Amino acid sequence: MGAIEKAGELPRELFRRMLRIRKCEEQLAKCHQRGLVHGACHTYVGQEAIATGVCAHLNKDDVVFSTHRGHGHALAKGVTPGQLFAELFGRSTGCSQGRGGSMHLFSPEVGMMGTSGIVGPCILQAAGAGYTFKLLQKKHVGVAFFGDGAVNNGAFHEGLNLAAIWKLPVLFVCENNQFATEVPFVYSAGNPSVASRGESYGIPGVLLDGNDVLAIHEAAATAIERAHSGHGPTLLECKTYRTRSHSEGMGDFTYRTKEEVEAWKKKCPILKLRGWLLEKKLASEAELLEWEKAAQEEALEAEKFAEASPWPDPATAANHVLAPASPTPAPAPPKGERETNCMQATLEALTFAMERDNSIFVLGEGIGVRGGNFKTTLGLFAKHGAVRLCDTPIAERGFVGLACGAAMTGSRPVIDFMFADFLLDSLGELFNQIAKMQYMSSGRLKMPLLLRGCVGIGHSAATHHSGSYFSLFANIPGLRVVVPSNAYDAKGLLAHALRCQDPVVFLEPREMLNLKEKVPEGDYEIPFGVAAIPRLGKDVTVVALGAMVNKVLLAALELEKEGIEVEVVDPRTVAPLDCNTILASVGKTGRLLVADEAFRPCGFGAEIAALVADLAFDDLDAPVRRLNGTHTPTPYSPTLEAAVIPSINDIVAAIRNLVRE
Repeated sequence: MGAIEKAGELPRELFRRMLRIRKCEEQLAKCHQRGLVHGACHTYVGQEAIATGVCAHLNKDDVVFSTHRGHGHALAKGVTPGQLFAELFGRSTGCSQGRGGSMHLFSPEVGMMGTSGIVGPCILQAAGAGYTFKLLQKKHVGVAFFGDGAVNNGAFHEGLNLAAIWKLPVLFVCENNQFATEVPFVYSAGNPSVASRGESYGIPGVLLDGNDVLAIHEAAATAIERAHSGHGPTLLECKTYRTRSHSEGMGDFTYRTKEEVEAWKKKCPILKLRGWLLEKKLASEAELLEWEKAAQEEALEAEKFAEASPWPDPATAANHVLAPASPTPAPAPPKGERETNCMQATLEALTFAMERDNSIFVLGEGIGVRGGNFKTTLGLFAKHGAVRLCDTPIAERGFVGLACGAAMTGSRPVIDFMFADFLLDSLGELFNQIAKMQYMSSGRLKMPLLLRGCVGIGHSAATHHSGSYFSLFANIPGLRVVVPSNAYDAKGLLAHALRCQDPVVFLEPREMLNLKEKVPEGDYEIPFGVAAIPRLGKDVTVVALGAMVNKVLLAALELEKEGIEVEVVDPRTVAPLDCNTILASVGKTGRLLVADEAFRPCGFGAEIAALVADLAFDDLDAPVRRLNGTHTPTPYSPTLEAAVIPSINDIVAAIRNLVRE
């Protein structure tokens, strides 16, 4: 076998577990042909030794993150065949309750934290689980299973590097089946030795026969012991081969030959262990046949169970997008007399939260000893140390994906981007993973994750440090989007975000960070979805966000001299949006202007205009008007910069014109 021989029950049990995977996969392929599987069906045939050998060491508190070819990992981790079949049949008894299908399998109850139709995120999420275990001092491991195609993805580099520098308890398992969909690995990789890449990150890289379950079992034991002892991650490259097509129903022989497939079938991991068990007299032919029959019967029973299972109730299709509403916080206190700026106010909120909740940790560039570019974490490193205030490499996709895995496994990450523009490097992790995780897991996984950064034009920061992307983020189901306009609100909203069970994108207008406001010293919350009305009026409603609120208030003071009374509505959160307050204000004034620094097309103003046209049309005495920044990248020169955002004079003129209509 090319491995230390194992006596007794272990190899017999490994054989039975591989058989379960094989028989289930072969039966699922038949079900796909019958039309019972409604989408893709990526089988694990030929690779059973890898999931079996690794997962045999894991308990339910060890966690697995996998890729689109994840049936074998799910079964090896404890998902029942019935749950697997029912999921692929789209039934309510499936492990993801019909939300996932072949590529999205969730069963956190047994430590199966999900499979992904996107290549690479599992690597980052397993690292995030490792970070949680390190933070909370739990002796568990995170395991990522991925194919050879993932090792050419940026997630591989960023994930392995982060796990290595922080010595996280993670096992990275590359199932090198030699084809990424239909592209040969020898073509797509400048260095086709995956194991040798471990050296680049200062971690062990072990090359294994991916069809030798005993060798894999032994190597996994060594890697897990290394993780438990605090020495960090290990990379296993398991050379194997999928003997069925990439996905059932796809053509196979335009990129590989029938002869090659047949040759690899003879290297089948089940045949290999079968022969070894007979040779070592650890099982008889009769026992082996009995086990094969039992595995086949189990697969057939799983099919019957799935076919008899009910369909999900259509009324539940939009359930679990967000976590259940948390208890309403106590009313925020009066502002008092003390004045401070937004940076200090949000630092106070974070300080209170970190003292209260030891699962909170902060990731970002320069947020440790230095205290952050905008003093967002100043002094916290001295209190809490490097694990809870963790300086990162410049690897935004990496640490956002890592934070996703950390949030899934019991910690509460805070990511400090300095500028929200940098978050754009990780949109795949945010949109495809973080925002969808609660939904895809049917609410069984929470995502208490805060992502914060500055937005807005000013200080000649130019086009890569000035974007306002709240409309983009608000378009994605599963995200909370917060845009405070003053220090009092920023403190209360950040405090609420640090108790929220949903992912929160917290966008802080750069131009207001140093503006002082009266702010109480104590801990308080402002709930999401509750707008503020910083100025009452009867002639026109102006809805504004962030730094634009202050400009509108100054414009209102000028217009007051002309007898025009402006009511200002500050939504404070874009998702959820307090529609009722906006509608009530328009019902009183009959006129609406939306003043927004960001772009007009498909933007925040368009959403509010549509809302009012739909639900308050009869209240309007004039058309809804929008005042936006110019639809252009942000220029550098102060004169050009000033020309692309609405000024106080622009707001005054827009309100005058609207009142005249």
